[in-house]
Amino acid sequence: MLFNDKNLSTGKLSFLSAIIIGIVAMLVGALMHLHILQLLWLSLVTWAAAFAIIRYVMEKFLYRKIKLIYKLIYQTKATPQEEFFQSHVLPKPTLEEVQHDVELWASQQRNELEVLRKNEKFRKEFLMNLSHELKTPIFAIQGYIHTLLDGAIEDAEVNRTFLKNAAKNIDRLCRLIDDVDEISRLESGEIQLNKEAFVIQDLIKDVFDLLSLKAAQKNIQFYLKKGCETPVTVYADKERIREVLINLIDNSIKYGKRDGHTFASVYNTDEQHVLIEISDDGIGIAEEHLTRVFERFYRTDKARSRDAGGTGLGLAIVKHIIEAHGQTIHVRSKPDIGSTFGFTLELFRE
Repeated sequence: MLFNDKNLSTGKLSFLSAIIIGIVAMLVGALMHLHILQLLWLSLVTWAAAFAIIRYVMEKFLYRKIKLIYKLIYQTKATPQEEFFQSHVLPKPTLEEVQHDVELWASQQRNELEVLRKNEKFRKEFLMNLSHELKTPIFAIQGYIHTLLDGAIEDAEVNRTFLKNAAKNIDRLCRLIDDVDEISRLESGEIQLNKEAFVIQDLIKDVFDLLSLKAAQKNIQFYLKKGCETPVTVYADKERIREVLINLIDNSIKYGKRDGHTFASVYNTDEQHVLIEISDDGIGIAEEHLTRVFERFYRTDKARSRDAGGTGLGLAIVKHIIEAHGQTIHVRSKPDIGSTFGFTLELFRE
């Protein structure tokens, strides 16, 4: 409709206002007992003058403010050609359109501020956790070295033990730095994937062999679940997926119970994807931790995790590797029952 109050342009608003003023002028003229022809002329002249004045005022002042609003919310600078088209060719935005644009801008600003707050919180937590993780081995190394310098180096029974402990903490510090470097490169996209076709069961068996001595220390047995023996060929970066499997299977040993078991299973979910799961019957993870286990430096049990020798970045690296393949990873767990980490890979199709 012409006078839809939700879509009034300056022209329509000026026209409507001028009509109202013209009617008022006609009523005043009628009270003055003017002739009908005089009333019509008075109304027409009043309408024309009111329309011109109102339109001019709104164009000069209202749209100057509107233009300023658009400059502020979009922070763009128009070329002379764009200025000409906006001023003389393109239709002027209605007040409803201006209101919608401002509300949209305000909503975007709120969302950006929320993202910035979350990023700032994440950054602070990351720096605090990184500082804590670095301090632990550094302070240990410092303590051993100073003790040796203070005279313990002369004690043959003590100095070798202290040097071994210092070396262990140096190794841990190096692993931490390597993991931080790797996750930074993964996040920045610097690491390129070298995809190839390979049988996923063969890679799982290779990792089982690699970690067999460590598993033997807790008498943990490795198994490929029944029904999952049929070779399945996937298309992925073999060395990166090896890193994923090493991390997950190593965790199943660290947090597995003595005389426990680690199971690997492979399922064809559809004609495009394969689901690989690594399960254990270990200590498990409490439900409140499940949504955060893939965060950097997040530990469900800080003391136990640190004693196990982890850097706190393994699962974060695993998540980034899987996501770099365009796939997903998930976890299911229950305390004292065990945990299952599953991830998908692309099925190789000739």
